[in-house]
Amino acid sequence: MLALGVDPGTLHLGWGVVSREGNRLCHVAHGVIHLDGKTAIADRLARIEIELGAVIEQHRPEVGSVENLFFHKDAQAASKLGHARGVVLLLLARAGVEIAEYPPARVKKTIAGSGQADKSQVAMMVRAMLALDRLPPADAADALALAITHLRIGSLIQALRPKAGAGENKISASSLRALIGKKRRTRATGPKLPKLSKIR
Repeated sequence: MLALGVDPGTLHLGWGVVSREGNRLCHVAHGVIHLDGKTAIADRLARIEIELGAVIEQHRPEVGSVENLFFHKDAQAASKLGHARGVVLLLLARAGVEIAEYPPARVKKTIAGSGQADKSQVAMMVRAMLALDRLPPADAADALALAITHLRIGSLIQALRPKAGAGENKISASSLRALIGKKRRTRATGPKLPKLSKIR
């Protein structure tokens, strides 16, 4: 499975691509899209579309792992972040990439063992998990952490994935729900037991 993690931002947007081969996580690529804060927000969003779109086209991930919106004291900053997330989600959906979203605390707990871990702790753990020569930039480290989080939590999806035939390489959320339902129905198709009367 190939996962693209994206840490949205209108000044610095981090991205990271990680693959999972069995139980092993492998670093593929990472980077940061730096944007000029002096330009109009619309121009920055257009640049995100172009540059992140090129990343998606180059690596063709199976899933995009994106940070959830969280409470921000600065309403204007939260609004701009929402705009960036919207572009990211649109790009992934347009490319037919499955989307997963995780809150920051969940990512920190998965990577560093604590939902209160700071950025430096997350970056150091990402470096260790992926055997990187050096610490990645903060925004790229967060993006790699998002990709890793999905690949670790996504082990359930992998376990439930039906054996793919030719041309099948991923499972959608609806297919997963159908598969779970199928397994439940299969377990329920044994010989029916007589109903027990209620004990009063």
